Amino acid sequence: MRYAYLSLFFLVVLTIGALGFRGSVTTRPPLEVFPDMDRQSKYQPQGESAFFADGRAARPIPAGTVSRAPLRADPFLYEGRDDNGDFARGFPESLVIDRQFMARGQHYFDIYCAPCHGGIGDGRGIVTQYGWGGPANFHQDILRVMPEGELFNTISNGKNTMFGYADKISPEDRWAVVAYLRALQRSQDGRLADVPASRRPELN
Repeated sequence: MRYAYLSLFFLVVLTIGALGFRGSVTTRPPLEVFPDMDRQSKYQPQGESAFFADGRAARPIPAGTVSRAPLRADPFLYEGRDDNGDFARGFPESLVIDRQFMARGQHYFDIYCAPCHGGIGDGRGIVTQYGWGGPANFHQDILRVMPEGELFNTISNGKNTMFGYADKISPEDRWAVVAYLRALQRSQDGRLADVPASRRPELN
């Protein structure tokens, strides 16, 4: 019987300890069983340091340092934006839109875009057979009129559940994907008159 009373006592103490002080205000830090490195011995940005003679924690770049990243001074080519910071229309002047360029776009589109958006960009890629949401249909009017720079930005940085591909596709090849995408959109409105007469016999 004594053990029952002791057990009840400890249960009451435990309950009060867990619930009795809920909502109370204190200036003391909470008890940390596992601190998880919440407080580390480190310098904060723009912090001071008594170790260095100039008192700064951040160190200047050593003389003669050369950046390994290319100089990206063209916001149109690398960000898809015009001089005003808006998404640009058209393609950068440094790119040549030819058959080889379009072939590169198709190559990367088939690798990175088609599994979700489908081979013709209708949003019916293979992932939809497994219940993976609803990828965008590129033949919707909202995407047909979207600036090319915004399409480039989406490929680069992603959107909603789509990941960005800036680390996998070079800027020039991302533009090639945009060009191929425009060709896919144009193909849905194609007419026989759009095909050169010399190539029409090849059509089924």
